[in-house]
Parts: sequence; C-alpha cells; structure tokens
Amino acid sequence: MTLLHTSVRRFVEMDEPSWVAFNDAFREFQLGRGDFLLQPGQTCKHIYLVQEGLLRSFYMKEGDERNIAFALENSFVTDLKSLRSGQASELAIQALEPSTLLGVAKADLIRLYQQHHQIEAFGRRLLETLLEEQEEVASWFRLYSAKERYALLGQRYPSLLQRLPLGHLASFLGVRRETLSRIRRLK
Repeated sequence: MTLLHTSVRRFVEMDEPSWVAFNDAFREFQLGRGDFLLQPGQTCKHIYLVQEGLLRSFYMKEGDERNIAFALENSFVTDLKSLRSGQASELAIQALEPSTLLGVAKADLIRLYQQHHQIEAFGRRLLETLLEEQEEVASWFRLYSAKERYALLGQRYPSLLQRLPLGHLASFLGVRRETLSRIRRLK
C-alpha cells in the first residue's frame, strides 16, 4: 500500500474507481533544501502530501521570518486561504530538507469532487483536520508559556525537535534563540 493510500484511509475509505481516479490526479514534486514550494505573491493551486522530507510555512514580518507550521512525512501541506480564495499568498512554504511531495491541483480536485462522493468526503475531512491542527497550535500561544509550548511540541512531534534548526524552532515558539537554549537546558 502506498503512502498516499495510507494517508487517504486516515480520512475515508474509497471504492476502486474513486481511488484510481484520485491516485491518477497526483503528480510527484522534488524540492532541494531551501527550495520554495510557494512564495508570497504566488497563488496556491495545489494540496501536497509530504512523502519524504520536512517543510516549513512562514510569514515575513518587518524583515523577520515567522514560522507558523511544519510538515513532516505523511502530512498534507498547502496555503488554505490562497487555495480557497484564488488570491495571492502571503505565506511562504520552503523545504528544510530535500523533499519528495505528491501534489494534486485544485482544479483536478474540484472535478473529482463532482464525480466521486468519496473524494469529496476526503476533501472535507482533510480540510477539517488541517483547520483543527491550526486551531490547536494557535491555542498554544493563548494558553501556554514558551516552556510549555516546547514540551507540547516535543510530545506531539518529537522528531521535529531533532530535525529543526534552533532558529526555526525558536521562531515557531515565538521566542529568541537564547530563550529557547535556556528552555532546552532546563529539560
């Protein structure tokens, strides 16, 4: 069973015709370390599944990069706002490691939604899951200290703590590198 099939089954079971149509709509993308999947000003037109590698999503604010999410193997990544609205993205998505992705174009998804109820159900459940994940991380900043956010990140995504450069991790947690170093020493 392929990673795509396993990932889809987390959300919905598909009959054979739906699965074949869905699988055929995906294309493979290769990114080198530092390559951009999406840059501010571009319109997001795909949803991607990370087969291998690590990506970050971030905003530029006053010359500083503000990491808001990371995508590891077996996770989906996109700019939901740009994808839905068709407007230029404010978000950047960049590979932190050489990465292999499977991508499906929004236009193909819309066509498949109209032809296959199970694919439409997948899309709805994926959207709900991505929004829940964003809401959960946003709540970390309302409810927890930087030290508690670091612990939550380690519990939920332990491999991130090993794979992320310190500066990217500090940006995501909303602290300076020096503060993160102190938090890590307290562990």
